[in-house]
Amino acid sequence: MPNVPIQTGQDWGAVNVGRASAGRVEVPKSAAGVARMKALGLVSTERKFAAGSNSSAHSSTVNARKIEESEDLKLKKVDVSLSKAIQQARMAKKMTQKDLATKINEKPQIVAEYENGKAVPNGQIIVKIERELGVKLPRPGKSKPSATAVKPSAAAIAQRGGVVAGGPPKRR
Repeated sequence: MPNVPIQTGQDWGAVNVGRASAGRVEVPKSAAGVARMKALGLVSTERKFAAGSNSSAHSSTVNARKIEESEDLKLKKVDVSLSKAIQQARMAKKMTQKDLATKINEKPQIVAEYENGKAVPNGQIIVKIERELGVKLPRPGKSKPSATAVKPSAAAIAQRGGVVAGGPPKRR
C-alpha cells in the first residue's frame, strides 16, 4: 500500500444553493389541507379584521368634503375676450387648432380649452400663442388696490418728518 495522505475535513455531502426545496415549509394549498395541518398541530391560524383593505385611501373625510363644497376654491378660467381673440387670430392665419398646438409645442386639447374658455390661464402658453399668431392678446386685469392700501410716497414721509428707508441712488 502506498503511503498516500488522506485529506480530512472535506464535506462531500450535497449542498443546496439557491431556491432548493431543502428547509422549506410545505404550505397547504386548499382549505382541506389547512384543516388537516391544524388537526396535526403544525399550523395555527389567526383572524385579522379589516385586513387587506386600504380604507383610509378611499374614504372621504369631513375635511375633504368641506374643501370640495367650498366656494373659495373656484379656479379662474380664461376670459371670453381672450378666447375669442385667440380664435379670430388663428382663423385669420388659416390655421387649425392642431396646427397652432404643434407650432407652440402643446397638445391640441390645450388650444381647444383656451378657445372654449375652459382652461386655467397660464402666462407662458399665452405668450407662445401671441408669438405664433403675431397678435397682442387681452390679459386678465389685476385687481386694483383699495385707497386705504396705498402706501405714501417717500416725499410725503419726509415732509411729515419721518425717516425714509433706502440706500444711495442706483448707478446706471
